[in-house]
Amino acid sequence: MPHALTRSLDRGATAFVLVVAACGILIPLSNLLLPAGSVFQVPTYLVALWGKYVCYAILALAIDLIWGYCGILSLGHGAFFALGGYAMGMYLMRQIGTRGVYGNPVLPDFMVFLNWPELPWYWYGFDRFWFAALMVVVVPGLLAFCFGWFAFRSRVTGVYLSIITQAMTYALLLGFFRNNFGFGGNNGLTDFKDILGFNVQADGTRATLFALSCFALIIGFLICRAVVTSKLGKVLIAIRDAESRTRFIGYRVESYKLFVFTLSACMAGVAGALYVPQVGIINPSEFAPANSIEAVIWVAVGGRGTLAGAALGAIVVNYAKTYFTSGPLAPYWLFMLGAMFVLVTLLLPKGIVGTFSALRQPFMARPATIDVQSAAREDGVSEPNMAE
Repeated sequence: MPHALTRSLDRGATAFVLVVAACGILIPLSNLLLPAGSVFQVPTYLVALWGKYVCYAILALAIDLIWGYCGILSLGHGAFFALGGYAMGMYLMRQIGTRGVYGNPVLPDFMVFLNWPELPWYWYGFDRFWFAALMVVVVPGLLAFCFGWFAFRSRVTGVYLSIITQAMTYALLLGFFRNNFGFGGNNGLTDFKDILGFNVQADGTRATLFALSCFALIIGFLICRAVVTSKLGKVLIAIRDAESRTRFIGYRVESYKLFVFTLSACMAGVAGALYVPQVGIINPSEFAPANSIEAVIWVAVGGRGTLAGAALGAIVVNYAKTYFTSGPLAPYWLFMLGAMFVLVTLLLPKGIVGTFSALRQPFMARPATIDVQSAAREDGVSEPNMAE
């Protein structure tokens, strides 16, 4: 359908796209064009920090697509995020060349330190950006497809599916911690120099990466909106609300779940790829199950099944994390995060955006009711008087 994206935008979605687009344009321009002493100049460290928040927002979108609209609670989406990050990190490591500590033009420093005789076969091709960009999508998508193929065909649902997704990311965590796997062990991949020939630490590069992250967030949001507002989205909601009935009337539930799960994993991989050059490191801690659980909390806080709320929740929670972990309250952050999740679940079960929409809905419905009544009076039609 040629107009699927434009038809999927309502007033709130349009406002979200415009706000993200404005941030993606104005913040880099403020960082690059305004002098350092200006009140409106955004420092480079804030550009990198907010770029990290935007990457988390893309990950939250990916989780909300499967959890909010299809009822698949994944506690292992951090694995797809980390795989996309490692794919980009491998490209950045290949760009170091002779500028590394040991000056080897082919092998990364950690391989030279461990006396690796040659580059492993799965590192081939990562010296080219197009290949790395392809692997950012293919590797998480292929893992999600294989995992979903077996899980959904076996009709694993609910808490059991959540447990095995968590087991998957924990298994990857243990694997990537091993030095003999060729991914840097517990130190991971770091000391990046260039990306596409530009210094990854330069202000212009960081501003460009932030703008690209905002652009990716907009594209991911539009794709999710196109999915959830189409006939496919209606089937996904039916699967979420009544999977057995949906299967009974003839829909291949496993195929729908597999498609949306794979799409969500690809989005998470893109988020991880944009995250790595902005933070400057990728290590196995990104596979930690706690990270995936925290991402689910972002979605719950912002509003499950709202898309824009999921992105907002990621930004709000991570801003709070940055603020509270840099002061005397740092040891208590996890308690505060847990309390936030409990309070939102009890007091705001629809999240921030969902609750706001529910409070706003009666005021939006009232003018429509008035318009219907006035039109009926103009046509000479009115409701019967019960007193008569």
